[in-house]
Amino acid sequence: MAGNITFTMIKPGAVKNGHIGAILNHINKGGFKIVAMKYVHLSPQMAGQFYAVHKERPFYGELVEFMSSGPIVAAVLQKDNAVEDFRTLIGATNPAEAAEGTVRKLYATSIGENAVHGSDSDENALIEANFHFSGTEMFA
Repeated sequence: MAGNITFTMIKPGAVKNGHIGAILNHINKGGFKIVAMKYVHLSPQMAGQFYAVHKERPFYGELVEFMSSGPIVAAVLQKDNAVEDFRTLIGATNPAEAAEGTVRKLYATSIGENAVHGSDSDENALIEANFHFSGTEMFA
């Protein structure tokens, strides 16, 4: 599946602000097929494991706290060129720099609460998808 899947999370702020449906609509209109999805509340330990790559960064503690502050929607998306196309759909990490019409421009409130996570590589998409879903939970 490498090259044709990506992983996303609709983050706690966007969930709290009622943007799940609108964001899923952008995903569907972008030509992505949802092959796995769940609504979960990450524990601080799970959020810390997921973002362990950032452990030495100054924002790590704040990130873990935010990502475990409320429920998220985790999903695996399928489409040719999935990672790159999804990153285009969601826009720049900083919503102030995101292109008009992108998910982050429309629904993010700040760089820290940027509405959605999107995998940054095919390799990480597989790692992240497998972190959240077992093989029996993905329907490609």
